[in-house]
Amino acid sequence: MLELNTPDPKKAKAFYSKLFQWQLEDMPTRLCPMIPYTMINVGEGTGGGIMKQVPAGPSGWLAYVLVDDIHATTQKAKSLGAEVMKDVTEVMGMGSLSFIRDPTGAVLGLWQPKSK
Repeated sequence: MLELNTPDPKKAKAFYSKLFQWQLEDMPTRLCPMIPYTMINVGEGTGGGIMKQVPAGPSGWLAYVLVDDIHATTQKAKSLGAEVMKDVTEVMGMGSLSFIRDPTGAVLGLWQPKSK
């Protein structure tokens, strides 16, 4: 999954929907109702989302890795020298995420979908 944090979601949505013919769907979020979230449906392949960049947060794309146990994987990353930038957080009843910075400084999202 990929997620774009951008200072101008409207402009980004116009650009990427035309560039890749992505289907975009705006939805409210429970994490921050003042910041709408746009789901990216790419058909086959990896989808994701677009959201307004939070103050002091970086602008850019963030890749997520699907994991079976987000708590264990986040702690394992920490034990291997990663900085946990955002600990495990539930997202809209869809699953849980965390953000880590590896020992080289690269940021990565971890994602575990909600089990059915």
